[in-house]
Amino acid sequence: MKSSVWVRMDTWVRHLVPFGITVFLLLLTAIPTHIPGFSGIAPMLPLMGVYYWAIYRPDLLPAWLAFVIGLLYDIVAGTPLGVNALVMLLVQGTAASQRKFFLGKSFAVTWWAFSLLTAGAIGMAWMLLSFVKGRPLDVAPVVFEYLMTLALFPLLTWTLARTQLAFLRDV
Repeated sequence: MKSSVWVRMDTWVRHLVPFGITVFLLLLTAIPTHIPGFSGIAPMLPLMGVYYWAIYRPDLLPAWLAFVIGLLYDIVAGTPLGVNALVMLLVQGTAASQRKFFLGKSFAVTWWAFSLLTAGAIGMAWMLLSFVKGRPLDVAPVVFEYLMTLALFPLLTWTLARTQLAFLRDV
């Protein structure tokens, strides 16, 4: 029996949940806080989303969508086009390629791997931006951004896991 239009639309919308949530996380980073200098040290929320979905539902957030999220992040953050796109693409590819290792492991292992991957991703973004600017940028904001990203990872992972259970159980 052919499924109804509403069932197909429901399935299609559920497939957009990882992308939509990651874009929402991206937009959260763009909210003006009126805290001087906060934009330079804001945690990389979209990176957490890309990492999570690459491990637990890579079929719903493939590499090309991670690239699109990175381009949107470049536009929102005002960084040169392609910097965050490359970073997101590499994070998605690395996490998705190690998916079998992560499944069934404890949260501590996932968090540890995230800390390593994020250090490389933020370091690479810093190097690319320093190269584009023609001079080394200050490292202190990058370190603080890294620490804030690591500190928020457990809360965001818990939220993404609850979202996956609520919306993607049947998909």
